[in-house]
Amino acid sequence: MEVTGRVKVINAEQQVSASFKKRELVVTTDEQYPQHIMIEFTQDKCDLLNNYTVGEPVKVSINLRGREWVNPQGETKYFNSIQGWRIEKLQAEAPSSSAQVPPMPAKEAFEPANNYKEEEHDDLPF
Repeated sequence: MEVTGRVKVINAEQQVSASFKKRELVVTTDEQYPQHIMIEFTQDKCDLLNNYTVGEPVKVSINLRGREWVNPQGETKYFNSIQGWRIEKLQAEAPSSSAQVPPMPAKEAFEPANNYKEEEHDDLPF
């Protein structure tokens, strides 16, 4: 699965235990109702976030994880997490294409076609 949007937050790496570390990234989606998605990068994947800054458009490859936990009172609880395993920079949106295309020259700028004959058969299908 993938999440695309702009980087909102990149948290510092957290050393949870002697053998486990994680780093959190928040991506704001580009939708009618933007969502702020928190994605965890763990272990060696933490370093993937070093080259990113807030505001950059990104595409993050994710896995959904779920786990079950029984509390001391015997109640079963369920937790979900979103784990990132790859992140890519996206190109920023270009300005509208009409601003990049120069206007068409006036018809006077073109030389007339000398080899055109009205009576020749046109075999083009359109």
